[in-house]
Amino acid sequence: MSLLTSLPPPAAETPAPPPRRARRRWWYALVVVALLGGMAIAMITTAVAQSPTIDEPVYAGTAVVYLEQHSLRYNPEHPPLGKLIIATGLAFADVHLDPAFTGDQTQLGRHVLYESGQDPGRLLLLARLPVILLTLLFGLVVFAFARDLTGPAGGLVALALYAFSPDVIAHGSLATLDVPVAGFLVASAWLAWRARRRPARYVPLTGLALGAAVATKMSALAAVPVLLLLVAVSVRRAGHRHWLRAIGGAVSVALLAIAVVWASYAVVDPQLRWTTPPGLPPLTGLRALAGWLPLPEPYLAGMRVQFGFEDQVWTTFLFGTQHVESLWYYLPAALLVKTPLGALASWVAGAVVLVAIPRLRPAALYVLLPTAVLLAAAMTGSRDLGVRYVVFMPMFLAIAAAGVVALHRRWAQVAVAALVVFAAASSLRTFPYYLPYANEAFGGPEATHRHLHDSNVDWGQDLARLGSRYAGERVWLVYKGSGVPSYYGIVAADPLTVPATEVHGLLAVSDSAVAKANGRLAELIATSTPIDEVGHAITIYRRP
Repeated sequence: MSLLTSLPPPAAETPAPPPRRARRRWWYALVVVALLGGMAIAMITTAVAQSPTIDEPVYAGTAVVYLEQHSLRYNPEHPPLGKLIIATGLAFADVHLDPAFTGDQTQLGRHVLYESGQDPGRLLLLARLPVILLTLLFGLVVFAFARDLTGPAGGLVALALYAFSPDVIAHGSLATLDVPVAGFLVASAWLAWRARRRPARYVPLTGLALGAAVATKMSALAAVPVLLLLVAVSVRRAGHRHWLRAIGGAVSVALLAIAVVWASYAVVDPQLRWTTPPGLPPLTGLRALAGWLPLPEPYLAGMRVQFGFEDQVWTTFLFGTQHVESLWYYLPAALLVKTPLGALASWVAGAVVLVAIPRLRPAALYVLLPTAVLLAAAMTGSRDLGVRYVVFMPMFLAIAAAGVVALHRRWAQVAVAALVVFAAASSLRTFPYYLPYANEAFGGPEATHRHLHDSNVDWGQDLARLGSRYAGERVWLVYKGSGVPSYYGIVAADPLTVPATEVHGLLAVSDSAVAKANGRLAELIATSTPIDEVGHAITIYRRP
């Protein structure tokens, strides 16, 4: 035997332990995945359990018309992109609209969900899933924006506040337009911030994101001047000191945004066939400026529809009192009720830090200025129907809250962590009833209906739960929503169509109707005994 063969085999090399930085990255990635995964579970669970809210059937029905007939005639008050996103889910449903159908958009939604021969629950879930996915992607935008501003720890703080926001979960699990438009606006601000270093890459992306927001909902128009200004600031900051370069960057963003809007209409109907509905309000005064916007004719007609809505008289319910007019402070007051206390404190602290610390002050322009302008614009509206109109607040201000981490003080990091945990615990306690959420200072979700109404509490989402609890029983029902009670096994009758002496047994009333009850309904409620509630949105009475 040779010397070489008699030697023992060399010991296997022990792999070096992974560097501490690599381990941290793995843990960091796992936390991000866990936060988004938990949010996905919350939204999907909520989406499966809830019946249609008031607006969803209209958007779902319009999406089916887009897919089948390539027509723009339904729901002109909102641009097409959000409904095209919903259509990506409904494309798997094999829904066929009756060619003879001639009803309005409300009847269209009911026809598609309940009269097309498909399972309404499955159709609704398919419509909701694209919005759920988009909401999760916007979580990554919030995370990346905060990380850019304040580092890895700040990114986690912002993502946690976003992922546990009851309002984002509630509306991100619905086939509606509020979360998509808010998310596109946050993405626009983030990309404008990144354009400070690489304008050639991020200025065009800002234009596409801004165009997506404007092509989803017209309320995004309020942010356009702000974001164009931010793009100009970014271009100058990138080293292009001449003001013509800055203006050129802003103009290119505006042109790209306009192109996205036109493209969203062309995807539905390349020929842009359109007949203006009769009875639209004329564009007078400052509103006449809208007619000069270089946007498609159906978009301009949709703006006139929105102006008509604003001219109507809408009732407001706030803190137990009904008002027959809008209240300028309604949305800030509603946010105080609907936002976890830990998140509120984090928002305020983060905003103060962004403004107070010189190195973070430039970021305040990109985070706080769009938030303030959008909030001010929403506060001028006449429809005090819910915080869904300002769902951009928990997105932008989660990013602002990350600023506390930048203090690099132990006490600040402990404080912000405690506030995040407090907000998360409050959110988890309301699972799976996110739509009627209220924080602890206002009594929790079971007390929300005492302070607010409409999409803050009951938006029609609990008809299925009512049916599962009282299926087969005769119920006198006053329901605010778009669902069909009989589909859920509810034997319902309207108590307002018969004399009060004939109303006996179970009386189920949506809490928004309770809040504004008068006349016959107020009499029925006063002479009944509350015995149950469904989803913190429908109160059950027994009437002798």
